[in-house]
Amino acid sequence: MSAMFELIGFTDQGWGTALLKGLLMTLQISAGAFVVGLTVGLVVACLKLGAPKPIAALARGYTTLFRAVPELLMILLLYYVGSMLLNSLMAALGFEAVNVSGPLAAIVVLGMVQGAYASEIFRAAIQAIPFGQIEAAKAFGLHGFALFRRVTLPIMAPFAMAGMANLWVNLIKDSALISVVGTNELLYTAQQGAGSTRHYLLFYITAAALYYVVTLVSNYLSGRLERRIRRWMPLAE
Repeated sequence: MSAMFELIGFTDQGWGTALLKGLLMTLQISAGAFVVGLTVGLVVACLKLGAPKPIAALARGYTTLFRAVPELLMILLLYYVGSMLLNSLMAALGFEAVNVSGPLAAIVVLGMVQGAYASEIFRAAIQAIPFGQIEAAKAFGLHGFALFRRVTLPIMAPFAMAGMANLWVNLIKDSALISVVGTNELLYTAQQGAGSTRHYLLFYITAAALYYVVTLVSNYLSGRLERRIRRWMPLAE
């Protein structure tokens, strides 16, 4: 039994260091994809609500497509087709083919997938803002980006927090899908360890425990942040 647990220890023969490096890569990919997803989602949500009809229709089409196609299939399509199109463009411009960085590609791919879900969260949060508060801000001379930054964004944040926290937890789990394209994140490292040692149950349970710990910490931090943000919301009458 002790010899088996040495396999996930931090000795020369143990996989503990490799698993922690895989966990760090998972967190880095998830954080990067989360930022990309928030940015894309916010832009798409604004286009849905305020852009001309053809552009708004394209934004809705993006959301529908990325929510309809299974995430694993979308990751494979974006990764391989995106790499092919990029190298085709480089060849047309007279440049040599480039090797797409696995972590960078994972961040972009997951960010685009999560952006579709984030756009719906932001759209609902924006529509939850009382219309009178926006009109009052306009009466004080706020318009455009100043209105969004000083009024819309602070008011919508509490409405979006729960959805954003859930999106982050889902993103941690979805990062495991990137293992299919060979990125050395946590699940991929656990698969390597399991295949090398033939102790499949040990490595997969260890990976599951690490995902669980990350989720617990994320829930705790997001809960504290949500309570802090909601302190500034007006009390319901």
